[in-house]
Amino acid sequence: MSLLFILVLWVHLFSAIILVGGSFFIWLVVWPASFTITENEAERTRIVGRVAKRFAYFSHGTVTLLFLSGAYLAWPYVVAPGLALTTLRGEVLLAKVATVVVTIALMYANNLYHGRKIMRLAAQGRLDDVRRVRKLTHIASYVTLGLLLVITVLGATLVAL
Repeated sequence: MSLLFILVLWVHLFSAIILVGGSFFIWLVVWPASFTITENEAERTRIVGRVAKRFAYFSHGTVTLLFLSGAYLAWPYVVAPGLALTTLRGEVLLAKVATVVVTIALMYANNLYHGRKIMRLAAQGRLDDVRRVRKLTHIASYVTLGLLLVITVLGATLVAL
């Protein structure tokens, strides 16, 4: 392995740590902790919304870095597509890429649509609507977290092969 490959792999892994770890931190730490900070639904929504918005700056950057570094690391499979279909490593890589595409689409659709809607409804004081939309966004978020775990396992599998 070249020094450049190792550096790009490190950037890829570190970016994944930020994105996956940050996502789990928000859903397993920040969200539950918001219930101990205040009982006011609108205020809790505002707190979590601000944390999520701040994290979004990092997640956009890490998604970009993951895309660029992942493309570099997968380049041998792009220039020789037969590798992706005839080797176990290639098949695992294809599964990872497909899972990444679904995860990113779900993550951004959920965050952009539901996240903004929840913040708008909370600002309008429509807390029953916030609770209804929040149930949908939680389902999508937990599916996203599950997919992030699958991507992590597939990535570890690629390193092990």
